[in-house]
This record gives sequence, structure tokens and C-alpha cells, in this order.
Amino acid sequence: MARTARRSGRLGAGLLATLLTLVAVGAACGPSTTASAAPAPPRVLFVDHFAGPDGLVTNEYAHWNWTHRDAVISPAWDMTSGSLLRHHGDAWTGVPDATTPDARSLLHTDSAVFRVTTRRADFGDVTVSMRLRNIRLTSTPRTPRTDWDGVHLFLRYQSEQYLYYASVNRRDGTVAIKKKVPGGPSNGGTYYTLATGRNAVPYGAWQSVQARVVTNRDGSVTIALWDNGRLLATAVDRGVHGVPIRQAGRVGVRADNAEVELDDFTVTAG
Repeated sequence: MARTARRSGRLGAGLLATLLTLVAVGAACGPSTTASAAPAPPRVLFVDHFAGPDGLVTNEYAHWNWTHRDAVISPAWDMTSGSLLRHHGDAWTGVPDATTPDARSLLHTDSAVFRVTTRRADFGDVTVSMRLRNIRLTSTPRTPRTDWDGVHLFLRYQSEQYLYYASVNRRDGTVAIKKKVPGGPSNGGTYYTLATGRNAVPYGAWQSVQARVVTNRDGSVTIALWDNGRLLATAVDRGVHGVPIRQAGRVGVRADNAEVELDDFTVTAG
């Protein structure tokens, strides 16, 4: 009787060990209910790869003369200054000058002052990404050299006087995140610097640029800027010269005295 009990005990222990081994193997080889799911890819809200034949996408003539038959209207983009052209599958400022263009920007571009935004104005918490090639900086008698000549991204653009923007390429080798509010000497507004940093411009080389804007739980707004995956600057607007810009708005690109090419302009949520 005692021998039978000892055997039953050994069998019970062996069965328990076998069950534990099977559980361990299953945990190692099979799907786990506690494992974290792979993060979902970001939701794309807008993208333009600028595919298509060379030529004009749109220009300032179309903005100011939108009822004219010869105006080249883009369903995606609006320009208050300059010309947006397609060139070998990339967007291009054309050769910058400071003369008002004709309907097709055949003789002049006015892209020494380049301002383009999306027509859509529903971009709130977003990341804006693009490939950028800064070919060269220029100047004209109407647009003399300045430290801030270069390329900048518009974020939460409400109007020419009310927006955020992030400077990724500047003549002086710096970067800046700024807020513009109505009232003042700069086209009816005033710029306030929220953050600065440094970034040498790799003229002639392609860059992968990202800027993110998000409203925080406390109502402040965070803006961050990257170049080729490297964080260049980050800022938190808690009410610099007025409440943070929490409203959704347009996004876009500004260039000053710069001949540039753009590609893969993408807006993702968050």
C-alpha cells in the first residue's frame, strides 16, 4: 500500500512537471495574450509626391486672379507669393526672382518670396514631413540678404498674421520655432521666438525634414523640429503674447531667397 502511494506521488509529480514544461513551451512558441501589439502606422491625412509632367502647379497669379481663365488653380495648394513648379518629379521654386509672374510663370517666378499652403485647413495635431533640397540662396534688390533666408514650415496657419512656423534651413546656420500674432510691422503681425538651435545647411543634398505640433492636456502647444531624424529644437507655447494656437489650420512651406526642391510632402495624424 505504501509502495502504491509512493508510486502515485511520483506519477503526480511527473505529470505536474510535464504540464509545467508544456506551458513554458507554449509561452515561448505560441502567441501571448499579454504581448503588446505592434504600433499602428500613422494615419496619413494628406500627401503629395508631385508626380506628373514638368510645368506649373500654381502661382500667386492664380491666388490673386482666381476668376481669370488663364489662372492655373491647384486643388491642393494655394500661393500668396511665388511660383510652385513641377520639375523631374519634384516640386521646385523655379529660379527665384522678385518680379510678379505671368499666368504660367514663364518669364518670372517671384519665388524670392515663396509662400505656399494647403487648401485644406483642418490640420490640428499633426506631423508634417517632406524631403527638401536647398540648392542655393540668392538675393535681389527688393529682397536683400537676411539671416533668416532659407526654408521654413508653416503649422496651424490661420492667416498671414497668425501661425506657427519652424525654420529648418537659415542663412546664418540656425533653426527657430516661432509664433506670429496679429499686429506689428511684419505684414501686419509680429514674430516671437519660442526656441532656437543650430543646423548647418547641406546645400545641394536631400534632407528628411519633420515638424510636429500637438495640443497638450493643459492647453499648451508643443512644436518640435527634426532633420534626418535628429531633433533640432522643441518649444512649448503656454501663452506667449496671447493664447496658444489650438485651432486646426493649414500647413505649408515658406522660402526666402532660396531655390529649393521638395518631394513627398506628407501630413500624418498626431
